[in-house]
Amino acid sequence: MKRTILILILSATLLSAEAQQTARQTAFSKSYELEKATNYTAAIKELNKVYDTGDYFVNIRLGWLYYLAKNHTESIRFYDKAISLKPYAIEAKFGLIKPLSAIENWEKVKNEYIQILKIDPQNTIANYWLGVIYYNRKDYTTANKLFEKIVNLYPLDYDSAIMLAWTKLRLGKTPEAKVLFTHALTLRPNDSSSLDGLKQIK
Repeated sequence: MKRTILILILSATLLSAEAQQTARQTAFSKSYELEKATNYTAAIKELNKVYDTGDYFVNIRLGWLYYLAKNHTESIRFYDKAISLKPYAIEAKFGLIKPLSAIENWEKVKNEYIQILKIDPQNTIANYWLGVIYYNRKDYTTANKLFEKIVNLYPLDYDSAIMLAWTKLRLGKTPEAKVLFTHALTLRPNDSSSLDGLKQIK
């Protein structure tokens, strides 16, 4: 008798879990279709039907949809939740940077890039944009270290090469800047930024 009851309980539990998983997959599928149709409010409603505060995937997806809907406060809230669930996953941190950038909270954007680099020091996207932030703040010494790291990893990357060239120029390292501007000009012939940099050195 007890064995029969146990089997029935297990069967009911498995059926319930399967039904929940099916509902979740359906909600995600509909949310993708609605996102494609730019109906972000409806996409959010679909996910709210299966929302679970401990579900990383649902939280990061809602963060993205609220960002697309330009509800940056809610986007930040859901990305923060996703980060708390998986602190070492950098995708949620990159996601969070989008609404933070939209509201121009550059200090928090900077801090998120720093957190990403603590997990993945060689991440070229985080190194580049953190370098841009420091460059714009005229902290050329810190920007120089970040751009140099990328150029060492990817010598043929134009964006990093040109930023490093300008950083070297701002630091007064004109021989290095000249080499880098010339290199950037090779990567992108007739590039106006490279030509302007070389003109300033002359």
